[in-house]
Amino acid sequence: MKRLPLNRRGISSVLSNLLLMVIAVATMSIAATTTYFITGSLRENMSERFIVEDVWFGNGEISISLRNVGKIPIKVSAVYVNQTTQSFTPSDFELEVSKNGWLNVTYNWDSGITYHINTVTSRGTKLADCYRSPPT
Repeated sequence: MKRLPLNRRGISSVLSNLLLMVIAVATMSIAATTTYFITGSLRENMSERFIVEDVWFGNGEISISLRNVGKIPIKVSAVYVNQTTQSFTPSDFELEVSKNGWLNVTYNWDSGITYHINTVTSRGTKLADCYRSPPT
């Protein structure tokens, strides 16, 4: 019986090209999935916007009027006065799109002092500004 000469170089080049294609497709699939999740999160954060309409200093509290001007509902997770976290009511403060509401922060303020108030949502959007309490 005669043996046919086999060219092993042709087989190895086909296998190496096939392996490179599989690696390229797998890498692009991972990159596409990662990009999808990152842009989805960014899109949510960019759609979240709110403004402070008014601030009132009352007996042992600071009342903040917030309006949701974004495209998605917001939930306030923390309020800081002069870089110190403060309790607020209602504790599950949420605002639907185009709605406004009052957030009451428990704080013993002094008259004629400027306070730095920072409001943070559950998605990490921050709104900070300085407000001066009324003189006595």
